[in-house]
Amino acid sequence: MLAPYALALIGLAVVVTSFISGMFGMAGGMLLLGLLLLFMDVAAAMVLFAITQMAANSWRAVLWRRHVAWSIVWRFLVGSTAMFLVMRTIAILPSKAAIYIGLGLIPFAAYALPRQLTPDITRPGAPYLCGAFIILLQLLAGAAGHILDIFFQKSPLDRRTIVGTKAVTQVTGHVYRIAYFGSFELGCDGQIPIWGYAVAIVLAVAGTSLAGLVLVRMTESGFRQWRGRITIGVALSYLGRGLWLIAAP
Repeated sequence: MLAPYALALIGLAVVVTSFISGMFGMAGGMLLLGLLLLFMDVAAAMVLFAITQMAANSWRAVLWRRHVAWSIVWRFLVGSTAMFLVMRTIAILPSKAAIYIGLGLIPFAAYALPRQLTPDITRPGAPYLCGAFIILLQLLAGAAGHILDIFFQKSPLDRRTIVGTKAVTQVTGHVYRIAYFGSFELGCDGQIPIWGYAVAIVLAVAGTSLAGLVLVRMTESGFRQWRGRITIGVALSYLGRGLWLIAAP
């Protein structure tokens, strides 16, 4: 069982990161997972992370349900389901160092992709490819919000449709994350009390609701500018953490 101060810190992090994710559709998950890995084993951290993020994304999807592009969601689901079945057969449990490095590298990989090669999520085959690739990264590198985002960069969708549609697709990813990491023995080691999961869900919904009030007042330029700043800062810190874990005796 985690110490009370650790549980309180995790609770605060759930609110703050849910607010960030609710604002920008990304970055909050990176922050939360990195913090959970400081206190918990990989499988246990992944399960708690998935539960809180699934709650936040579900509520975000409800808030922006009128803007969700459902034709994209269903094709994404087909691709992600196929990849989940493949990964469940392999059953790889990544190390903490690998997850931190993956969290740090993914944003830079997204930015490094030439714009002319950036896929458009509204094209017929793109959601299938996106669903398969995103679930692969979520299970091996912890999060894939920034890679998911590049599929929306060249699309004609506005910020509300982007946030709402991504929220629904991410719910799918977190359901599969729970099924995948929950099957490992470490995922059920009692580090978090049962009531803690319920509290985390409530806090995630609260943070997401606060974000919805701010997002409607934010401009498109401000939305993109702040998202980039937060992303790069978090990515650099996680790269350093991952490299330190590898170098530590």
